[in-house]
Amino acid sequence: MQSIEGIRESVSSEPDFAVDTTFVLFFLALEFGRSAAGLGLDCVLLGISLAAVLAMPYFLINASIGPDFGRWLLGRGLIAMFATLLGLVFDQTIGLVLPDVMRYIPMALLIVSAMVSCYFQFYGLLRLRPAK
Repeated sequence: MQSIEGIRESVSSEPDFAVDTTFVLFFLALEFGRSAAGLGLDCVLLGISLAAVLAMPYFLINASIGPDFGRWLLGRGLIAMFATLLGLVFDQTIGLVLPDVMRYIPMALLIVSAMVSCYFQFYGLLRLRPAK
């Protein structure tokens, strides 16, 4: 039987998977803020996706040794709000300060971060672990 301290040490030695999903959350919220002025169907779908990416990665952790759900949601919510505000500001600067071609940068970064996150998630899922 392993003690609680042993469990905490083994969990803290594991790479933190929440970092890659946090990048996906940041770029998704950035794109949400950039497209929020239109209030079209794409904005609604991005909002639903944002809510899912905000909360769902918590359930990938073992709940008995993971962080408190409220703290988890508060931290990720602050990141999402900051990125949404940044996306709103970014949308206002397109055409005035930044060239119009820069409009697609948040979505391109979202796609790249989602691909990297997917790779890390599958690697963690398929990694061989010795039987104990």
